[in-house]
Amino acid sequence: MPFAVLPALIPDIKPLYDTYFSAFTADPDGRKILEILFPDGYTSDEFRKAHTEGTLAWLHKAESQYTWKCVDVATGEIVGMALCDVFIQPKATKEERAYPGIPWLAGEQRERADQILGPLCEAREKVMGGGAYICKFLGSGNDECWKDVHAIAVDPKHQGRGAGAMIVKQLVNLSNDSNLPIYLESSASAEGLYKKMGFVRVPKEKASVVHSKEVLGTETDVEVPLMIKTPARTGL
Repeated sequence: MPFAVLPALIPDIKPLYDTYFSAFTADPDGRKILEILFPDGYTSDEFRKAHTEGTLAWLHKAESQYTWKCVDVATGEIVGMALCDVFIQPKATKEERAYPGIPWLAGEQRERADQILGPLCEAREKVMGGGAYICKFLGSGNDECWKDVHAIAVDPKHQGRGAGAMIVKQLVNLSNDSNLPIYLESSASAEGLYKKMGFVRVPKEKASVVHSKEVLGTETDVEVPLMIKTPARTGL
């Protein structure tokens, strides 16, 4: 069945994040991130209501963040989503680009989240600095935005049908049209898709992130594939 990738609308917030939470819960690495970011749980009706309200409030003031939905054309169902920053006008100073922390956590919970997200921000700064670019970043992007977790996600019921590739293709087209590179932190399970779409790993000597098993609560340390794609029109 064909898919269409469209700008998300206000009524899409709940089904968009149904897709997001389903996809991240089904992926072992993604589930760990959710447990760290939302240690008090993320499945209750109360949480989802507050999450939807927070997302709506953020959309009224977001200056660089854009949301796309992937829709099954035959049914109209939202099967995937993407949440990315597009920095057409880059933040000028390193202080403006600094990792702000997770405002809804405190104490040991916040410290644990900072140990995950802080190194991702540091790596992004090393690779992209103050340049203009498109970013799919697995982390908190604004200290006023309590729900701000950037992602590309496909509902597990619809994975393997090409929806993920369709979403990435939309971002690649945006990159080519705007002449902006794309930077992202992949999961191990998604790295192959990104490579097929022309992304390459950032050289380890430039930047690398390895989350310790003690922080993640996993059996082994987990390396994050840092990936980048330059726009086709540059010839790079």
